[in-house]
Amino acid sequence: MAQIDESTPPYLRIVAELRRRITAGELGPGDRVPSTRQIVREWGVAMATASRALTVLRQESLVRAVPGVGMVVTGAEPTGPGRGARADVRRGPAQGLTRDQVVRTAMEIADAEGLAALSMRRIATELDVPTMSLYRQIRGKEQLLLLMADAAFAAHRLPQEIPPGWRAQLELLCRLQWSIYQRHPWLAQVISLTRPLMAPHAVAHTEWALHALAVHGLDPHTKLHLVAALANHVRGTAVNLEREAEAEQDTGLTDDEWMTAQADVLSGLFAAGEFPHLARLTRTAVDLNVESLFEFGLQRLLDGVAALVGR
Repeated sequence: MAQIDESTPPYLRIVAELRRRITAGELGPGDRVPSTRQIVREWGVAMATASRALTVLRQESLVRAVPGVGMVVTGAEPTGPGRGARADVRRGPAQGLTRDQVVRTAMEIADAEGLAALSMRRIATELDVPTMSLYRQIRGKEQLLLLMADAAFAAHRLPQEIPPGWRAQLELLCRLQWSIYQRHPWLAQVISLTRPLMAPHAVAHTEWALHALAVHGLDPHTKLHLVAALANHVRGTAVNLEREAEAEQDTGLTDDEWMTAQADVLSGLFAAGEFPHLARLTRTAVDLNVESLFEFGLQRLLDGVAALVGR
């Protein structure tokens, strides 16, 4: 077994400690292991790190998921107060469950672990209620995603004071959308431009953009395509946010650290002289990341809008 020290990734240190508790008998068969939220509090890590630690323990068959209970030590069926067959008794208050609670919990899961971790069963486990009780509030996952997206936009309302000029208004709108995607990286996977999400607070963003261009003589086709192009730039760039977070979590390296680690690979790739332009770029201080792509693309798109408005 690999030695655990300060250089060990946080999720592996958590795995080692929980594995120790299990093998030492501090956590016996059927006992519930710390939840992701408990791990976050105890170790001071991100939710994604806590989730990854539990995933490793599950892959090692040390723990297993019990619907409505959570993750328990593999072995005997959960027994005792709050476990197994008695969980339904403990979870009686599900009748007081609200749609807002379901949506908020779903967003917390998606924010921490991505949409792949989201399921009705997982939400029920986090809320400590029977899975079927969720369907009294939500028809299914499609409606859940709609409500989640609407809640994400609702939490970042459009400003009441509108700055003068179409460019300032559109730039403000795009930056607001960018901040929403940064807070909820999964949202970029939910939003579609060809099949717009009928979420009132998201539709309000389209209305804002159309209003900004309303008095500049643009025909409806041009106006709608400009609005869609701007929204697509923000969303298209934001698609990378979740993937970058996952990559950093998996490798333990930031983007800059990862590029540094690829120095030998790049040197070998460029040694034959087949990519002279790229080779020259790597010798200069060019900083390319999602933030710079967002900024550069936004300004060039707004320059294009200015040309159309001026024409």
